[in-house]
Amino acid sequence: MGRVLVTGANGFLGKYIYKSLLESNALFSLSKTTGDYKVILENETPIFNENYELVVHSAGKAHSVPKTDAERKQFYEVNVKGTENLLKGLESIGVPKQFVFISSVSVYGQEFGKEINEDYKLEAKDPYGLSKIEGEVLVAKWCEKHSVVCTILRLPLLVGKNPPGNLGAMIRAIEKGYYFNIGGGKARKSMVLAQDVAFFIPKVAMIGGTYNLTDGFHPNFKELSSAIAKNKNKKVPFNLPLFIVKLMGYAGDLLGNKAPINSSKIKKITSDLTFDDTKAREVAGWKSQRVLDWFRV
Repeated sequence: MGRVLVTGANGFLGKYIYKSLLESNALFSLSKTTGDYKVILENETPIFNENYELVVHSAGKAHSVPKTDAERKQFYEVNVKGTENLLKGLESIGVPKQFVFISSVSVYGQEFGKEINEDYKLEAKDPYGLSKIEGEVLVAKWCEKHSVVCTILRLPLLVGKNPPGNLGAMIRAIEKGYYFNIGGGKARKSMVLAQDVAFFIPKVAMIGGTYNLTDGFHPNFKELSSAIAKNKNKKVPFNLPLFIVKLMGYAGDLLGNKAPINSSKIKKITSDLTFDDTKAREVAGWKSQRVLDWFRV
């Protein structure tokens, strides 16, 4: 493998990707504060000193719920404008042979559903999902124009050491003893190990295509919370009956936006949301470790 550039190399997934590519001949990193190129992509077009065979674009904004118009706009600025500036910078030095764009299953815009595959309509309406859709379209058109092998990876909840977002909050709650499952914790959610995604990238980058990636098992909340609790030497989280939580949801409906929980949020928490990664397994040889096994180890 020739020269490789990883953007967002200081982020949660980016660190895994960078580490997995250390054996490549020449590895370069780009992030806001550290690395070979210290660039805030939404504000400037990077000036590169060399061209690359492979570019992995994992820089982006996620793991937050926008409360203002300015915060909503930030998703567009980082995930779309930032991607556009990166592509401009690459054009000026010579386009890569392969480009991998880290996207999200959020592009489907679904809060519940089973085995959603890559042919499903992109119906996201939230700022994050919309920005990822725009980023995908931008990258796909650019790669087609310049004859670059284009790979788009749509990822669900990422699992690894000290994860951000909802999983990190769940782990902290279990450690402090105030996490609880709802209605038996039966809802299944797709997730994937960050290290598995990282190791897969060099292989899939040569093939191209758009893929969902999951661990193929889709653990439910009870299985996941029990595995985490055992890993942390904590008690298995208790269960709150569904009818009690529904009553809390109805109360939240009456209180409006100020309520921390409502019927809609409860339905989201207690419904399955899983994605089908058959295409990645059959076309690109995707293999994954079960998330639950990783926690047990």
